[in-house]
Amino acid sequence: MDPAKSAAEILEAVGGKENISDVSHCFTRLRLVLKDEGKVDQKRVEQTEGVIQVVKAQGQFQVVLGAKVEKVYDALLPMAGIEGTGLVDAETGKPVADEPKGKLGDRILQTVAKMFTPLIPAIAAAGLIKGLLTAAKLIFARQGIDIATSDTYVLLYAASQIIFYFMPVFLGYTAAKALKCNEIIAMVLGGFLCYPQVDALIQDTSTATAIFGLPVVKAAWTIGESTKVFSYTESVIPILLAVLVLMYVERFLKKYVPEILQIIVVPGVSLIVMLPLTLCLLGPVGIVIGNVIQVVYYALMNFNALLGGAVVGGLWGVLVIFGAHRALLPVGLNDVAVSGRQNLLAFAGAANFAQGGAALGVMLKTKNEQLKGVSASAVISAVLVGITEPAIYGCNLRFKRPMVCAIVAGAIGGAIMGAGGVYGDAFANNGVLTIFTYAAFGMTPFVFYLVGCLVAFVGACVATYVVGFEDLPATMGEKAPKASAAVKA
Repeated sequence: MDPAKSAAEILEAVGGKENISDVSHCFTRLRLVLKDEGKVDQKRVEQTEGVIQVVKAQGQFQVVLGAKVEKVYDALLPMAGIEGTGLVDAETGKPVADEPKGKLGDRILQTVAKMFTPLIPAIAAAGLIKGLLTAAKLIFARQGIDIATSDTYVLLYAASQIIFYFMPVFLGYTAAKALKCNEIIAMVLGGFLCYPQVDALIQDTSTATAIFGLPVVKAAWTIGESTKVFSYTESVIPILLAVLVLMYVERFLKKYVPEILQIIVVPGVSLIVMLPLTLCLLGPVGIVIGNVIQVVYYALMNFNALLGGAVVGGLWGVLVIFGAHRALLPVGLNDVAVSGRQNLLAFAGAANFAQGGAALGVMLKTKNEQLKGVSASAVISAVLVGITEPAIYGCNLRFKRPMVCAIVAGAIGGAIMGAGGVYGDAFANNGVLTIFTYAAFGMTPFVFYLVGCLVAFVGACVATYVVGFEDLPATMGEKAPKASAAVKA
């Protein structure tokens, strides 16, 4: 496939560069915000080489390209006169200010996606390292060797913790970029919350602390048998609230401060205003919101963990279709920050393996060589690294019945995990490469996790093969089978 040729065809089919307001991409999708979707020739986009599927969601025209998406994205930018995620003005060469388009719900989802998507590779890498360390620790423990104190283990574990420990810094940058305020000042705010002396002051609940005479809020609370205190390291929501307010503070200052003074006054005054506001109001509110989210989530899990696992395992693939699964990322990240563990992505792992299993069923059943190739690569993507869009759009959703089989098998796998009390110690996309993340809390829940994944994968594969689907012609010269002639076992 020629990425430049595909990019050119997509650009022309969506109405040219004049019709593009914004463009970005995730792992598998080229995400276009268009001015007028009526100008789009969707059929032509779908027929473009490399395109797996087209999805309209979150106010975006999403072109599913799989692993080739980054190359097509890079080729598209200069053709469309776009730099980053902004449209470049033809005369000034400067990016035109743009805002998320569509309904309020769509705009919120777009903004949340822009905040968290750039962090996913680092989070996935951290999960992989933690999983490998857990596996190595278990293996060496059988030989009577404790590697937890070795230099290599300590340094690698530190590397796996960085993205989480300094989450306010990284999230401050991505949130500021999404909300279009000063990214570096947002990172300074995040760094301030993680600064060791500030962290020590916040956790010292026995001593009163004030800033500009305003009391800094501190607190301790009990979760289960452990006592927790306010700490902004690894936190998610406090920095999001801080950056949201920072955006309005900056806008207000830029409105009244003379342009010649803005480079110094706006960031300086912004920090002076935001530091006490964050410590005395926004940070504590963020911590409370995070605790409430965790309490509600755990209440649902404690009510019936089997049902909770089944719901997430079954519906995760459906959420992926609409890109709505990204809205749940803060829940899992917050869970890790507050309790040091999460099971949201464990249940999502059942869905991932189920999508891979259904794609394998398609591969084994189809007589079409091209579909065999598409489904084979989709199996590898879903099972190894937990990226399921190629499986969903390349074969499962395309033929409907495999998608239904994957949903049912994913629900069963998730229910098994819920019944077994499965948890992971990192927020990592689920696949074979990160499987040992779920061995951190003992062998029994780990076995339940493995059984859940296996049931989801094998169940979806067998069900797809038995139920069948309307196959493509074996060769392009044959006629496609009629609906009544669906492939059956």
